[in-house]
Amino acid sequence: MPRVSDDPDAFRLADELRATVGALNRRFREQASARDLTTAQKSVLLRLERDGPATTTALARAEAMRPQSMGAILASLEAEGYVAAAPDPTDGRRTILSVTARWTEWAQSARAARRDWLFRAIQAELNPEDQKTVAAAIPLLRRLIAF
Repeated sequence: MPRVSDDPDAFRLADELRATVGALNRRFREQASARDLTTAQKSVLLRLERDGPATTTALARAEAMRPQSMGAILASLEAEGYVAAAPDPTDGRRTILSVTARWTEWAQSARAARRDWLFRAIQAELNPEDQKTVAAAIPLLRRLIAF
């Protein structure tokens, strides 16, 4: 692990990067908001989408919350038509939850709206040299994410 120092330039860079990434995330949310979904609801939907079907208990554990709280979140998502429940084929006492086609379609549409906004912004605001600079920064940002 690299040595941590009290370099004021690194602190300023950290502050500027945090603020910039936060502002970019807010702009993304403006492009395709998840209606009135809470952060917890979005997190559960994205986990189910990424990791596949799961039980309430497994989701609660993964999201570090009580199963009762997870149950309330899942009930609201099921009522919206974003999550479907089905009996576990190997243990009929358990219920397996998964995202529905309605969620998948909405998520794809929202992602496309954010991508299209970013594409238009890049074309309008960045010349080819600027675009190369941003492209060169992506591997560096990925290294920060992996830290």
